[in-house]
Order: sequence, then structure tokens, then C-alpha cells
Amino acid sequence: MKLSIELGCPLNPSFLFIVLILGILGLHITLDFLKLEIYAHKETCSEELLVERLVKKRLQGVSPQSERSTSTSQNPTNVKLELIWGSTMYHIDDLPFNTSNLPDIYTQFRKLVESKCAIRGCFKFPPSLGPLPSNDLCKIGGWGDVPSLDQLGIIHVEGEKGMYFVGGESAALGRVYEYFWKKDLLKVYKHTRNGMLGPDYSTKFSPWLAFGNVSPRFLYEEVKRYEKDRLANDSTYWVLFELIWRDYFRFISIKYGNSIFHLGGPREVEARWSQDLNLFESWRDGRTGYIIISFLAILLNMKLIISSNICRYPLIDANMKELSATGFMSNRGRQIVCSFLVRDMGIDWRMGAEWFETCLLDYDPCSNYGNWTYGAGVGNDPREDRYFSIPKQAQNYDPEGEYVAYWLPQLQKLPKDKRNFPHEKSYIKQIVPLKFSKPNHGHSHAKTTSRRK
Repeated sequence: MKLSIELGCPLNPSFLFIVLILGILGLHITLDFLKLEIYAHKETCSEELLVERLVKKRLQGVSPQSERSTSTSQNPTNVKLELIWGSTMYHIDDLPFNTSNLPDIYTQFRKLVESKCAIRGCFKFPPSLGPLPSNDLCKIGGWGDVPSLDQLGIIHVEGEKGMYFVGGESAALGRVYEYFWKKDLLKVYKHTRNGMLGPDYSTKFSPWLAFGNVSPRFLYEEVKRYEKDRLANDSTYWVLFELIWRDYFRFISIKYGNSIFHLGGPREVEARWSQDLNLFESWRDGRTGYIIISFLAILLNMKLIISSNICRYPLIDANMKELSATGFMSNRGRQIVCSFLVRDMGIDWRMGAEWFETCLLDYDPCSNYGNWTYGAGVGNDPREDRYFSIPKQAQNYDPEGEYVAYWLPQLQKLPKDKRNFPHEKSYIKQIVPLKFSKPNHGHSHAKTTSRRK
């Protein structure tokens, strides 16, 4: 009998528990006909590559033995780790250049692969599968149990206007069907993708992509099927455009290695960064400034409202609170809070990247650190001084303050046009002044339509 353990997700540090299980199996398996195979996606970054090596090494000590045999000799060929390339839309072997010659500008990369590469088709589902080896597994302790959130000490928080993510391939395919076909949202994706509140302003595929629950090649095929059956427009293309960004960051991690984690980034930029913990924690915790308990007069009816703890930069604080509560943040929000941390606060960008690594459901090292080096001006961006004006972003993407009022309930009593801009005279403290306070400053060119997770 052959037992194949197929992991759609890449090997990561949390996967080390498999090694422990296999170590136990090596001591207790008494079936000489049991063969183990483990399949996982090939990784590219140093910590993940280390896990691959450790798993391979540990598997060499796992050897199913016969009940009739008293031999302690090991047969490492009985357990096999198969690493496959499966994380990108364009296969690494199909690129028109070696990764060492990867273009340093995304647009150049995109035009080359779009013109010279074909995207491989998905493997077809087998017509049938054999039965699970349940009887034999009982002899070695069964499948085991996944601990509950309560057992892990995690408090479950479900937002009324957010996306409730459920893991696994079935949930991933259900979301693709819902977004593309049932709700027919693909045709307007480019126009809604910069939203911040609700489940349907964007595809929300990223957590399932990060865990390997759905293939980018499957998404490509679904987009093409939609274009054939319904319509093709800028929105249908833009989903593929962003998947190419995702590919690009993964290939960048191969070309530049650990430099994507270094302060100066792939371009080895020399700059002075602060590691002020007070500033960083105010950003991390969504408390970038407060006002004293004060009376705000509403002149229309002279009604006095007692308010407290009103944020200095509500758009920053709301995004950071959403991240802590849900493990997700919109793409627009990620760019805004990144710009604020590195441009307005001057904080070491790696501290922000590490916090995202801690919180994000859709974390993968290539996209996370690729985007942070990009936003900090030390990565693959021809424009080093990319800056997002907080007032301009609030005016454009949350004009009525619906988003900030949802995550910061203390703002709900304010007029809609004041939620992102509480009265300045009420403040006794602000964490940092904005680098460019005027919304229309020349540096507030937030047109980063191509930066994607």
C-alpha cells in the first residue's frame, strides 16, 4: 500500500509537526507494504528552504518495518518528499530568461512573459480515487485531531462587514464560483478593487493562494472561461495582471535571495531609519494620536457631544485594527499604512513587514517582503519617493468615513465629512506630523495601480 500525503501549501515552519509525526511513525509502523510519499510546493526563501532540508533529513530516519522482522536497519527509500513548482501562474521553466537575468522593472517582466510565455493547463481531476487507508492508520494512531481555536487560546472575532475566511480547497473554489459566476463581480473588479469595507470589493483569493488551496493557473482558466462565456474587459485582465505581480515577487526572491529581508533591500539603498518602539507600537496598535476628553459643539443645533480617544489619523488606525482583528487588510490599506510608517514616521520598514508576517492570513514571504521593499523605496520600483497623502487617500477611498467609523466606533457620532478629519483644535497630541500635509502635494501620487500582494 502507498500512502501519499499531498500538501497544496508550501513547506513552512509550522509544517515541522509533520516531521514529528513521521518520527513517531518510524518507531511504530509495522507494515512492510506501507510506503509514504509527501508532496509539497517548492519554496524559494531561506527559512522555507531550511524547513525543506530538515524534513528531507528527518525522513531519512523513517522506515516502516515488518512485524516479522527484528532488524533495525533503515530503508530511506520508503519515505519520499516530492517538491514541485506550483505557486505561480507562469512556470519557472517556461520563463524566457534565467531568473538571474530577471528584469528589475515589473513592466518589462510582464511584457516579456505575456508575449513569449504560455500558461500551462491544470491537471484534470481523476475520475475516481481509491479508499483511504483507514484500517491501517488505526494501527498507528489514526489521523489525529486538529486543535480548536479555544484550545490554541485564540479568540474568534467575526466582523459584520468583512470576509469570513474558511480554509481548504472547497472553500476556495466556492469563493471563485461566488465572485466570478454567482455575483458576476469580475466584470467590475478594476473599478471596485480599491475599496476597504465589505467582502466583495476585491476577489479575496489571496489567503487561499498563499496556502495552496487554489492554483493561480486555475484562476487563469476561470478568467478565460468567463471572458469567453460572458465578457472580456479591463477588469477581467486586471485579475491576471495582479497574479503576474505575485509571480514577479516570487521570482525576485530567487534572484536576490535574502537581500529582500535586508534594510537596504535588493538595491542596497543606504538610508537612516528609526526603530523608535513608541512610534512603532502606536502604528501597530492603531493609536496614532488622541484628543483629550472634550466637548465638540455641533453648531447646527448647539448639541454637545462628549467624545474621547478620537484618532489623529483615523484611516491608519482603522486599517491596523482591522488587521489585528481579522488577519486581513485591503490592498489600498496596505499601501497607505506602509507609506505612513516609512515616510511619515521614518520607521525601519522591516518592523512593519514583520508585523504583517505575524498577522496576515495571506502571508507569504515573497509577496509580503516584495511589497514592503517596494513601498519603502528599496525594492523594485523606479520611483523611490512613493508617498501616499493620508488626507487625499481618505477623500478618495473613504469620503463619508464609513470605513473608519466601522473600525473606530467613537467616530460614528461625527458628521460623515469629519470622520477622517476630526477638528484639529481638539487635539493635544499627534504622534508625528505628516511629511506632506496638503492633499494635492506633488508627492502624493497614489497611482500605484500595479503594486499588488
